[in-house]
Amino acid sequence: MAHSHHHHEENGGHHHHHHHHVEKLTSLNGIFIFSIVLNLLFVIIEAVIGLLEGSLSLLSDAGHNLSDVFSLVLVLVAFQLAKIHANSRFTYGYKKSTVLISLLNAIILLVAVGAIIIESIHKFYEPTDVNGAAISWTAGVGIVINGLTALLLMRGQKNDLNVRGAFLHMAADTLVSVGVVISGIVISMTGWTIVDPIVSLIIAFVILVSTWNLLSGSLRLSLDGLPENMSLEQVKTTLLANDHVQDVHHLHVWAISTTDNALTAHVVVDSLDAMESVKEALKHELEHLNIGHSTLEFETAASHCHDHDCD
Repeated sequence: MAHSHHHHEENGGHHHHHHHHVEKLTSLNGIFIFSIVLNLLFVIIEAVIGLLEGSLSLLSDAGHNLSDVFSLVLVLVAFQLAKIHANSRFTYGYKKSTVLISLLNAIILLVAVGAIIIESIHKFYEPTDVNGAAISWTAGVGIVINGLTALLLMRGQKNDLNVRGAFLHMAADTLVSVGVVISGIVISMTGWTIVDPIVSLIIAFVILVSTWNLLSGSLRLSLDGLPENMSLEQVKTTLLANDHVQDVHHLHVWAISTTDNALTAHVVVDSLDAMESVKEALKHELEHLNIGHSTLEFETAASHCHDHDCD
């Protein structure tokens, strides 16, 4: 009877947590669909102007922006996969795919940085004429569109690696467009074509620094490492703060997705009579630490010593 009570309790708390999460995803869905349409339109316009003006830099920028649209689509796919319910083969559903997609997005960003660096080095040896109102105007439109998308994603990027990846893509693109406009203005005023690759390299460095956190975060979650902004000591302290809890061991915390975290722990209590109330209290505390799935195994000091040969 106690077991069925525990199961009901766990699902109740989890259902509320899941419903709140799905609501957040739905609002982000709209933002992503709007961003994808907006950026795809910009890619088409940029490619057409690039072909008409014979501008290689505009065409390559259109290609780069197309990779951003691909990244936004990937994140949207991740959101849809996260909604799929668990089944007999994937007991957590497809939530982990969100972590793999954030890793893929980090790799795409690194490839983009590599491309910018190669292009910049090439421009040092063969300076190209960056003069042209069409290029500056198009880059100006790029600042508005990429900047607007980045602003829309700014709020969600603190809580989700995938949204952060998309935000970094758009912020990086805004920087690239700003760089094109600045170098265009400086070159038209001074004739220093060297400004163009220098600005590009500075931008590449900025993108690289911000991408590093995304890459390391994605890798850590892929390896079931501790989610960001979470301390194992803090989790342990929270569990031990309960009056009935004497010890906590076999403590594991990992990410199921880029937003959902899970925990398993053995909890030593002073009396098994208090188990149900302690369990409810601990699960409630853990939810405040953004751990929505917790599996707690209870034991008394006597049984713990029996298993571990305490003195």
